[in-house]
Amino acid sequence: MDRSAGNSTLDDAAWVDDVLLAGPSTDVCFRLPEPVDRGTLRRLVGEAQARLAEGGLRPGGAAALRLPPSLAYVVNLLATWRSGAQAILLDHRLTDHEVERALERLTPQVVVAPVRSGPGALKVFVDVTEGITAHSDRPAGSSHAVIQLSSGSTGPSKVIGRSAASLVAEVRRYTRIDGVALPGERIILLPSMVHVLGLVGGLLYGLHARITLVAPDRLSGDAVLAAVAADDSPATVLGVPFHIGLLASTRSAGPLPQLRRMTTGGELVPAAVVAAFTDRFGVPLGNMYGMTEVGVIGTDLYGRHRPAIAPAPGIEVRESATGELWVSCPESPYVGLSDPDRWSDGWLHTRDAGTVDPDTGLVAVRGRLDSQVSVGGMKVDLTEVEATLAGLPGVGAAVVVYDAGITAYVQPDGPLSEEVLEKLIAERLAGYKRPRTLHLLDRLPRTITGKLVRSTEALRAAAP
Repeated sequence: MDRSAGNSTLDDAAWVDDVLLAGPSTDVCFRLPEPVDRGTLRRLVGEAQARLAEGGLRPGGAAALRLPPSLAYVVNLLATWRSGAQAILLDHRLTDHEVERALERLTPQVVVAPVRSGPGALKVFVDVTEGITAHSDRPAGSSHAVIQLSSGSTGPSKVIGRSAASLVAEVRRYTRIDGVALPGERIILLPSMVHVLGLVGGLLYGLHARITLVAPDRLSGDAVLAAVAADDSPATVLGVPFHIGLLASTRSAGPLPQLRRMTTGGELVPAAVVAAFTDRFGVPLGNMYGMTEVGVIGTDLYGRHRPAIAPAPGIEVRESATGELWVSCPESPYVGLSDPDRWSDGWLHTRDAGTVDPDTGLVAVRGRLDSQVSVGGMKVDLTEVEATLAGLPGVGAAVVVYDAGITAYVQPDGPLSEEVLEKLIAERLAGYKRPRTLHLLDRLPRTITGKLVRSTEALRAAAP
């Protein structure tokens, strides 16, 4: 049976051994910082599988994992899939109320959560002892291998399901992307493994390609660079724009010949930040564009096309008549949602504005589709206004929305007054593009994955 051809189901759990756990027992797959080899990982997964069965998990059922980044999370995730069951991934930073709402809707057979944790402040991987609690006797509500909740940066979270075949296809897609880490190399893994970049681009691809996944001792720039320097093998730092700031905060860094590149997902990185990073470390700052629904959509890992990206192998991107980017997606990824404005006829509607170059196929992402507004009959792209504000001296981050007029929410990076900010804006933007209202916030609201929240209601609530 060709398990890469789309035949993997919940009842056919051998894909975990075939695609993720295969390889010599002595191969080191994690450094946390202690090494964990494949033989040890296979044993731990088998033991967790037995505990899950004893707790009430059955083939065709579902296990909700509410665990922080940890070896326990990895082991229970793989054990759930190996049991022929669905894994529901609940970010450990969700509130009890949010978790309860998710459990009421998804009705897993068991919930796996910490009963004891070691010191966790600023730790990338936490030492966790997990407990298993029976929750229901129902089978999984769908045949998806994994259920994830969207980050909800522009509205309520969506429930998104992906099949085992979809995960396997994406893992194999990574092997065909020029610039990803190669077998025998290391990935310094910073993003959460509950969300798609850390889950597939880090954990699953690393296991499949026999790449050592390294968790720095602490979530700090110095600790990340120390993790890179701890071994002679080439290293790729995988993270989100927030992590670039961590590296920039380091006071000094000697030569790091092991560092090959940093790859970021999530929001587009401002050009000034890219230049500062590449000048300091002398390696490319690569970019990935993707969505929870389909995983990686496109990449620019050498920084050659910034801000455009090249579609990932096997992914088609289309520019609709309204300027929205559509991405090939054979089946609807949404659980309990039938909305042709999100998915129809094999195409995911990204809600992102963009263009596809007919000659090169390169995709330029312009921002949210609803970022185009009319002011006095003039078209204004709120993405342009936001990028201009974010690049001003003294500005740490900015979000621009249309709320009865162009409204800007700004997080200063040091002393900054509205008067100074308005003067800087006036020097760079035409009058019709300037924000009608400015709000200075100590901290802009972000999702649990670190993305800036663009919900007008949430921003209003955060303003003084």
